[in-house]
Amino acid sequence: MNQLSRRQFIGRSAAGGATLLGLSAFLNACAKSDGKTSSGGSASPLSMQAAWINDAEFMGYFIAMTNGYYAAEGIELNYLSGGPDVIPESSLLSGIAPLALTTPDSTIKAIVDDGAPFVIVGTQYQKNPIGIVSLKKSNINEPKDLIGKTLAVPPVNTITVEAMLKISGVDKSQLTIVPYAYDPTPLIKGEIDASMDFTTNVPYTISQLGEEASSFLLYDFGVTLYNDTVVVTKDALSSQRELIVKWLRASRKGWEENFKDTTKYPAMFADSYFKGTGRTIENEVFFNGAQQPLMESDGGFFSMSDEGIENNLRALSEIGIKGTKEMFDTSLLAEI
Repeated sequence: MNQLSRRQFIGRSAAGGATLLGLSAFLNACAKSDGKTSSGGSASPLSMQAAWINDAEFMGYFIAMTNGYYAAEGIELNYLSGGPDVIPESSLLSGIAPLALTTPDSTIKAIVDDGAPFVIVGTQYQKNPIGIVSLKKSNINEPKDLIGKTLAVPPVNTITVEAMLKISGVDKSQLTIVPYAYDPTPLIKGEIDASMDFTTNVPYTISQLGEEASSFLLYDFGVTLYNDTVVVTKDALSSQRELIVKWLRASRKGWEENFKDTTKYPAMFADSYFKGTGRTIENEVFFNGAQQPLMESDGGFFSMSDEGIENNLRALSEIGIKGTKEMFDTSLLAEI
């Protein structure tokens, strides 16, 4: 599994959403416990579906598991890694996990189009990490700088980038948009001027190829979406509310610990969580530092303000997804 596949996975929701299977079966099923703990103790089992394979994006959860924060809350966490063939919403619908990290566009589209019984109870990223990446020498610092340029965009993200251009007053005819294959090589060679990708990781890859990168977030130019939203089923919200609040509290503690020093923990996980990923620890350290300002909030990690929710709904409407405030529930955050 590689990081390039992930870009395909995350982006496809913006172009119409992933197909979610098993909805009718889920709606007709009763909630099931994860079962007894393997130790037979009093800890309550809880399964969590991550959005991707193990990387720095999930540092806070790794730390919380390693340092015993979940155990202290009476949780026996079953952490499920994601991947290119894992759709987190499907894990919710199938009953594999009552809690998952998702993208708000795919989750809300599933609620709107399919009646999926989802509720967003928190968000990891206040600002979505996806953005426009270029070489620093190109001086591309905002959407208007793309006029007359060639921008490589994953086909699945066409709607999203067109929304950014529209909001910024740039007609798409003013630039050349070509398909992006999740490879910075054409950027290095000057075959394209910019690409749409994750700003938390690709700049590091470009630096390894001998160039200096610059980037800006789509979030900062109107596409105001969260990322890695914490989503639970309505049934779990009702039957496992206290457990979910405990998960939020332990996870927040993990992220707080992580950002005391973004260089501390990646190397500690080299032979455990990060083993076999094909990425260097230096890459994970860069990623970890780059994501900190995208996650921090005055309300604490996972918080969702009324303004932030409205911004998400407005951005989703730009790509044809009509969500409502009722799809978000901030009351659990008030309990941690």
